[in-house]
Amino acid sequence: METFLAVLILLGLIGVSNVLNRYVPFIPVPLIQIALGIVVAVLPSGVHLPLEPELFFVLFIAPLLYNDGKHTPRDELWKLRAPILLLAVGLVFITVFAVGYAIHGMIPTIPLPAAFGLAAILSPTDAVAVSALAGRIHLPKSMMRLLEGEALMNDASGLVAFKFAIAAAVTGVFSLPKASVSFVLISLGGLAIGAALAFLITWIRLLLRRSGMEDVTMHMLIQILTPFILYITAEELGMSGILAAVAGGIVHAIERDRTESPILNLKTVSDNTWSVILFILNGLVFVILGLQIPGVSRVILSDPAFDNFKVIGYAVAIFAMLIALRFGWLFAFTRTPRFFGGNEDKKPLGLKMLVMTSFSGVRGAVTLAGAFSIPLVVEGGGPFPERNLILFLAALVILLSLIAASVLLPLLAKKKGSEASAEAEQNEREIRIKVLKAAVQAVMLMKEEHEHKAAAASVIADYRKWIHEARTSGDSGRRPTRSRETETELRLLAIGAEREYVRNMLRDEEINREQAARLMKRLDQAELIVSNRTHLWKMTFKLLFRRIKAGLTPGRRSTDDKLSGNELETLRKAKIQTCQAAIREVNKIRCADNEEESYGIVTFYNEVVDRLSRTSLTTGRTDPAFLDAKKELRWTAIQAERDEVQSLFEKGEISREIAGDLRRMIRDREAAMFEQDEM
Repeated sequence: METFLAVLILLGLIGVSNVLNRYVPFIPVPLIQIALGIVVAVLPSGVHLPLEPELFFVLFIAPLLYNDGKHTPRDELWKLRAPILLLAVGLVFITVFAVGYAIHGMIPTIPLPAAFGLAAILSPTDAVAVSALAGRIHLPKSMMRLLEGEALMNDASGLVAFKFAIAAAVTGVFSLPKASVSFVLISLGGLAIGAALAFLITWIRLLLRRSGMEDVTMHMLIQILTPFILYITAEELGMSGILAAVAGGIVHAIERDRTESPILNLKTVSDNTWSVILFILNGLVFVILGLQIPGVSRVILSDPAFDNFKVIGYAVAIFAMLIALRFGWLFAFTRTPRFFGGNEDKKPLGLKMLVMTSFSGVRGAVTLAGAFSIPLVVEGGGPFPERNLILFLAALVILLSLIAASVLLPLLAKKKGSEASAEAEQNEREIRIKVLKAAVQAVMLMKEEHEHKAAAASVIADYRKWIHEARTSGDSGRRPTRSRETETELRLLAIGAEREYVRNMLRDEEINREQAARLMKRLDQAELIVSNRTHLWKMTFKLLFRRIKAGLTPGRRSTDDKLSGNELETLRKAKIQTCQAAIREVNKIRCADNEEESYGIVTFYNEVVDRLSRTSLTTGRTDPAFLDAKKELRWTAIQAERDEVQSLFEKGEISREIAGDLRRMIRDREAAMFEQDEM
């Protein structure tokens, strides 16, 4: 029961960390989660969850690296294979020897093999930490691909080097030729086992589908179990479980690209399920890391045998050596333009890019989990030399790397003047297109199973037109907050003018009560869509009050009843008149201060009037079944847009301001489509 409560508390901390990040977006979520973990651990009755390295690797690292392998672009990884191998293998072993000797020189009480072990576990960067920081910092694309590829591969090289160094520290025996051969066998064996098992699992899933077993839940269960099977099998055979998980993810991505699953909604369910799993695992990694830091630190800081300032200075010196060595290694190999997959005619990377890449080598929970796997005793029964000090230094270097990357990378990544503005505009345009494409994909998933394929084709055509406009538009679509508020006020003013005109038509008996109620209902709904969040509750209560009032009026027909052709024609003409009334009302207050917003609203109403004026009651597009299907698919597309915006924001790919702008554009599109659907 105690473990269960601890897990519940940790999950709650993940939620709290994301809430806090909304208010302090300049602090990356991983740092907030580590801080929360530290706070909970130091409380008198706080959570104390011991870190079990073997369980940690299989439960967290295997699925996270499997997912990274599944989503990392394979063509770009192959293009950057040389620099990735130089960083993931070459830099790891250079770090082991150079930093290992330096640590032993600074702290003679740490034997040389143990110093090699500490350097080895500090050498790999953490894929989880890199991904968590990258979304907030928006590093250059080429750098991100390099860091992702490095983080995918260097865990294996670092852990293998760590394993041999610790074995030497425990037994006092070490053979470089034997260790080199073992490293190659363990790495290649892990990749081979992971790829072979992934192909086998893919074949089994294919057989199940051919036999008629197309249950989405069962196939999702196989997907979830896959990384654990890959990791455990490889480890049991003495190979690298981490590389097996990475290879399995890459094979899964190849299978997904080459074959389209006949199981309806499997991709949607898979993406949504994995997003929840990854959200939880990523959060738990850093919260658990925070839980371990107080216990690790307390032992050293409270021990009078250690000078606290000197020990902290050791950690800072080790971190500085890691950065300097990484910078020097990068500088040596980036003199050729092909390091980042460039052409020979390109110039070598500049100092700024080299510094950013150096500080992007963030250490994470993999380092601490490896350090915790250091045995308590050596051969002969004696305690492992300076084990607590090694754990403390590893934890402090992790914190220093996270803090340095969080503080320095945003400053270094900033660009000046028109260059930054042009890049920001291009990025926002790409995000808008990505959101629109998410809507197209959602409609296409429903297209095959929908009985009205023409309606789906019509909705997809609308979205493709908007995608084309977004690509050719020079405006990113963002406007100041004041402009958005002005537009909302004008839209509400126009809807109010429409509502007043409906009342006048009812008073003059140009329309009957049922027709007026139908028009009012549409205006109420449009008002709810257009209203911003601060007015939404007010609009909801107003709508509820009007519904109650309408329900108390006797002899009224439901606005959902089917209308005759004459009644539809009356409503069409009435809508044209209300739109013209709205245009007149907006033009009354049109001035230089609101010219852009007024023009947009007047243009919108003119388009509605033009469309309604050209509508023929005999056209097939007024077929009720077609219109109902189109309305359903449009709401599906709108929801897909909103889901995509929320997903991008949670991943850190867009800021809160951009998310707000995108939601406003979606709301405007929703209002426009609502007008089209209802008339």
